[in-house]
Amino acid sequence: MEDELYATGIAIREQMWGPDGAQNKVERASDFQRDLEEMVTRYCFGATWGREGLTHAERSMLTLGMLIALGRSHEIGVHVVGAINNGLTRAQIKEILLHSAVYCGIPASVDAFRTAEPILDELEAK
Repeated sequence: MEDELYATGIAIREQMWGPDGAQNKVERASDFQRDLEEMVTRYCFGATWGREGLTHAERSMLTLGMLIALGRSHEIGVHVVGAINNGLTRAQIKEILLHSAVYCGIPASVDAFRTAEPILDELEAK
């Protein structure tokens, strides 16, 4: 079961961030962080993102909303890339950020916009 969860997690991470955000990231992790990367791969992506019931695009929407509520700017940036790779559009991400202003507060939404815009601009420029 564990190997299956890990393989599923690696596949999902690769879909969202390519090889550098998947197996390569785990292999490059320091001894201090490797166990965390393996845990994230198995349980966050293999066991959770790998479940049926929600599409990866829907999970990206939910994840962005929760990260905005928690004020996790770095992770918002990481998951903006993943959301684009899961099929969300810039317009949809903008709507998530606007929607968060009502439920998470204006400062959280402002921070999310500041984080997301340069990443979206960079992705569009490629």
